[in-house]
Amino acid sequence: MPHASPWWTPDVHADRRPFLIGRNRIQSALRRFFGERDFIEVDTATLQVSPGNEAHLHAFATQALGPDGSVQPLYLHTSPEFACKKLVAAGERRIACFAHVYRNRERGPLHHPEFTMLEWYRAEETYETLMRDCAGILALAAETTGTRSLAYQGRSCDPFLEPERLSVADAFARFAGIDLLASIGKDGDTDRESLAAAMREAGLRVAEDDTWADLFSRVLVEKVEPNLGMGRATILDEYPAAEAALARPTPRDRRVAERFELYACGVELANAFGELTDATEQRRRFELEMAEKARVYGETYPLDEDFLAALALMPEASGIALGFDRLVMLATGAARIDQVLWAPVAEVRA
Repeated sequence: MPHASPWWTPDVHADRRPFLIGRNRIQSALRRFFGERDFIEVDTATLQVSPGNEAHLHAFATQALGPDGSVQPLYLHTSPEFACKKLVAAGERRIACFAHVYRNRERGPLHHPEFTMLEWYRAEETYETLMRDCAGILALAAETTGTRSLAYQGRSCDPFLEPERLSVADAFARFAGIDLLASIGKDGDTDRESLAAAMREAGLRVAEDDTWADLFSRVLVEKVEPNLGMGRATILDEYPAAEAALARPTPRDRRVAERFELYACGVELANAFGELTDATEQRRRFELEMAEKARVYGETYPLDEDFLAALALMPEASGIALGFDRLVMLATGAARIDQVLWAPVAEVRA
């Protein structure tokens, strides 16, 4: 089977170019959007001592060589989150960042090993404010490209309608017939057997070695996500505390956390937190995540001690990471993420 022509051949570039021009226009519009709201655009370092501490995120590792030949392990960041939060701790109140980020083991129509993350943070503002930001950004992306709807794989979403706000528990009940909160204790502890029993009753597959987190993810991916963001965007809110390592618990129910994800056309676009600023609790959660990473993948990443120290100075804040390339895809009608990247990472050819 012949290989497709590389992205740099003139005929392929001509097909991609309208998507790329749309990308530039959306990025310019977003810079104006944040500037009008008194955000400062920041530029964070790509190389970090820790790429992040989520069990199922995979980083690219490298080394820094000192003048004396000493070796320091470094990583390409999976998100500018730690650096941005240090800037909030330093005194910045509203910041936005377009960052190239890197994630290993990821490639497909919606995934690329190097992509652009748009993150923004609001000190001393609630994460409900981020929901309003998201609604405005969806409408702005559509206006900028002259479309009335976002689209992906035959699914559409009206970006000018107010997003639906739906809790994860309500989504599990609606789309899978499962009482999720029945498997979570009052302090956020999870009960694997309770969720497994509910899934078997709903006709979903359960493997003997599945953890509670594995089961949660299966329901989310197979039953919930395909139904989100249809007709209008969905804000999937109040994730279980066990699935929100960087978010603080909600005041009314410690079983769930101030975390939401934004969906359009069944595509996850953004992930937001009411930020956890308790360094002791954050360390505990990171250690749990790294223990799970060691169990599943046989590796761990170091903790960023500067980040944990900065949390002691960080005010209450909310923050969000949006997959900029995915937003461009939906606004321009692109079918694959490489169509909206000016110079995609080359794939190995056999």
